[in-house]
Amino acid sequence: MTTLAPEATHPSSKDGWFSACENWMDRRGKGAWIAAMILGFIFFWPLGLALLFYMIWSDRMFSKSHSCSRSKSFYRRDASSGNAAFDAYKADTLRRLEEEQQQFEAFMNRLRAAKDQSEFDEFMKDRSRKTEDKSAQAEA
Repeated sequence: MTTLAPEATHPSSKDGWFSACENWMDRRGKGAWIAAMILGFIFFWPLGLALLFYMIWSDRMFSKSHSCSRSKSFYRRDASSGNAAFDAYKADTLRRLEEEQQQFEAFMNRLRAAKDQSEFDEFMKDRSRKTEDKSAQAEA
């Protein structure tokens, strides 16, 4: 009696062809999904429509791509570069920039408050002038 060799298990072989295609498209990003949808509309419009509805239903159309979030991970503040001098310089620079931003926001708030106060003062002058003109016309 001969025994059959066990099947080679591919990660997507147990999930089926649909899951394999879905995973393949997900690895390539949102652009691959959009290209597949457009090609679906060109060759067989119900397929393109089905892909569009699937992209909306599965939240692939409006969510951030996983590849985008991975590519921007180097913007993390707490990540150490491995160089202590650079990390200290980076921390000092970020602290200084935060202080400058707070000072600038405080300046802008003072500037807005001064502008609002001058506009209010002008409004009150115009209002008092109009009431004086009305009272002068009523006496005449």
